[in-house]
Amino acid sequence: MKAVEISQPGGPEVLRLTERPAPIPGAGEVLVRVEAAGVNRPDILQRLGHYPPPAGVSDLPGLEVAGTVAAVGPNVSRWREGDSVCALVAGGGYAEYCVVPEPQALPLPRGYRPTEAAAIPETFFTVWTNLFQRGKLSEGERVLVHGGSSGIGTTAIQLARAFGAHVFATAGSDEKCAACARLGAHPINYRTADFVQSVRDATSGQGVDLILDIVGGSYLQRNIDALAMHGRLIQIGLLGSAHAEINLRPVMTKRLTVTGSTLRTRSVEEKGAIARELEARVWPLLASRQVAPIVDRVLPLGDASEAHRLLESGEIIGKIVLVP
Repeated sequence: MKAVEISQPGGPEVLRLTERPAPIPGAGEVLVRVEAAGVNRPDILQRLGHYPPPAGVSDLPGLEVAGTVAAVGPNVSRWREGDSVCALVAGGGYAEYCVVPEPQALPLPRGYRPTEAAAIPETFFTVWTNLFQRGKLSEGERVLVHGGSSGIGTTAIQLARAFGAHVFATAGSDEKCAACARLGAHPINYRTADFVQSVRDATSGQGVDLILDIVGGSYLQRNIDALAMHGRLIQIGLLGSAHAEINLRPVMTKRLTVTGSTLRTRSVEEKGAIARELEARVWPLLASRQVAPIVDRVLPLGDASEAHRLLESGEIIGKIVLVP
């Protein structure tokens, strides 16, 4: 099969199209003929040498795929050859074939092409487990989403809105703020406005109930300041820095919760549990187009380096998808 490998840690140019043996599914796994693969920021971290795959996982980048089941391993009960699926994987997506644990595969939402469905798993799994399972976001609450025009951000805005929340979103340009507004968020251009003051002004000084943050570092204290009583900060990225010095007093006086998570290293059982909730509660919203992945562009698998360059440049709204 054709696949894109990381020849050595470095810039986008280290991604190299190569030939590899197609993987063989083991017990509880299916082999998917990849028709589309999503591109995500963790792929960039892996390319730079900062986010190695878990033990036993393919060294190829790529955390989400869509395509057709080409073979099934022992002890697989749900899927058959020829089924159309999309799936979250811990690696190996940038290839013509990819092995997927059975619980992490989901049917393509009704009416979706593989190039759309491949942009769903990584962001929807991440947003669901953090906003709803960990953050307990409920109807009528206020949520601030940092990086609102990213794949995570566009997903978070739509899901939060679909479940009745009021959404604020930060973005770094008027174009990106307009994209957030089209999805139903109150946009804040972080280059020209202070997001803490903006949410205070919009909430009569109360702040927001929940913040989903991909930045970390200097945003930590400001996030704490922007939270309302009993607010929750959920850290899912560290684009700024992993280190910060903060005043803990407002954490105590406002009775705040500060938490975070990663997804890649979680067990198949945990990811399967997220998949079941998504299929029950979000797949109907996808089928009705009440929510949908935002795909900025589709590129050939051999242009993976260009996909990474575009994502790092900040030129993208939503997701990039690669097709073999």
